[in-house]
Amino acid sequence: MDLATQVGSVALPAPVLTASGTAGFGTELAGAMDLGALGAVVVKSLAHFPWPGNEAPRVVPTPAGMLNAVGLQGPGVAAWRDQQLPALVAGGARVVASIWGRTVEEFGRAAAELAGAPGVLAVEVNVSCPNVEDRRRMFAHSARATAEAVEAAGAAGLPRWAKLSPNVPDVVEIAGAALAGGAEGLVLVNTVLGMAIDPARRAYRLGSGPAGGGLSGPAIRPIAVRAVHDVRAAFPTVGIVGVGGVASGRDAAELLCAGADAVEVGTATFADPGAPLKVLLQLVRWCQRHRVPAVRDLVGSVHRSSAPSSVEAPSGAEASPGDRVGRGVAAAARDPGDVAPPVAPGPDDGSALLAAVRAQLDALDQGMARQTEEVARLGAALAKLAEALLAASEQPAEGRGRP
Repeated sequence: MDLATQVGSVALPAPVLTASGTAGFGTELAGAMDLGALGAVVVKSLAHFPWPGNEAPRVVPTPAGMLNAVGLQGPGVAAWRDQQLPALVAGGARVVASIWGRTVEEFGRAAAELAGAPGVLAVEVNVSCPNVEDRRRMFAHSARATAEAVEAAGAAGLPRWAKLSPNVPDVVEIAGAALAGGAEGLVLVNTVLGMAIDPARRAYRLGSGPAGGGLSGPAIRPIAVRAVHDVRAAFPTVGIVGVGGVASGRDAAELLCAGADAVEVGTATFADPGAPLKVLLQLVRWCQRHRVPAVRDLVGSVHRSSAPSSVEAPSGAEASPGDRVGRGVAAAARDPGDVAPPVAPGPDDGSALLAAVRAQLDALDQGMARQTEEVARLGAALAKLAEALLAASEQPAEGRGRP
C-alpha cells in the first residue's frame, strides 16, 4: 500500500495530518501516538504576538460535533519557535505552522518570524480571522483580502497553504484569489459559523457572546466534501487538503475521492487523542478492501470515470511510509485492553505498515465493540435516571414529603 502523497511542492509519506487548533502547539499528542507516523502535524494558529483568546466557556457540544470560540489563543510565533518547535522536530514530526493576523501587516510579520524555522515544511495561512482594516469582516470572506494576506505570508519563504472558510457564497472565487496571492495549497474548510443559547438562562453559552463560535465535527463533513469537490473541478492541479468531520478511514477516502490530496483530523482528536493514526489505519484497511494500491489513485477519482490516476509519484517522496509509520499505526491501533505484541518493522517497502495492520485489525475491532457496548449501557442507565428525575419533578409538591 503506497500512502505517499503531495500537496503542492510538499511531499508527504502519508495522507493524514492533524488539524490546526486541535493538536496543540507542540508534542501534546505524543503520548497518544508517534507524531512522526503522520503526514504532518499542523500546529495551532499563531500570531506574531501572544494572544489570550476568548473568555470561558470556550467549547459547547452539539449533537454532531461541537462549537468552539477559543479565540486563537497562543504564545506568538517567536516563543513557539524557541520553546516548542525544537521538541516537536526532535520527535520526528513534520511540521506545518499555521499563522493568523488582524491586518495584512500582521500576517507578514508572523510569516517573517517563521523564516528559516527548522523542520517546518509549509505555512498554513489561516484567513478565517477578523480583519480590523475591513470593519472586522473575516479575511476569508473577501477575495481581495485573502489574496493580500496570502501574499504577505510569502515572507516566511515557505510553501503557502491557504485555509479557507465555508461561510462564503462562492468558495471557488476565494480559492482563486488565494492562488493568485501565491498559495500552492488550499485547506478546505474551516469551521461553520454557529451559535448556542441557553434558553433557561436566556444567555449565550459561549464566552464570546453574540460573536458565537465555529461548528466542527461530523455535521460539517458534507460541506467540506462539496468545497473540495468544487475547488478540485475548478483547479485540477492545485494541492488540496480536506478537513471537516473526518473521524474514520471512510471519511478520509470520501474527501480524497472528492479531490483532496490529504486530509486533516481535528474534532475527533478531542474524544480520542490517537484519532489521526486510527484514521490512517482505517484508510489503509478501506483501500485494501477496495483493492486500491495507492492513495494517489483515489485523489479526485469522482471527477473521472475509469481512467487511471494521472497524478505522478512526488519527486523525493518515500514510496511508502516505511518503518516509522508502521510502528506508529501499530501503536495507534492498540487499545488499553489489547494484549497483542507490537509488530517488528520490516524494510522500507511498506511491509511494516501492512504487518501492523494485519496484526491490529482484530484488536481494534474488539476494542471498538467493547466501547460501543459500554456507551449503550451508559445510555440506558442515563435514560432510566432521566425518567426517574422527570417522574419526581412531576409529583405535586405536597406529595413529595420531606427527607
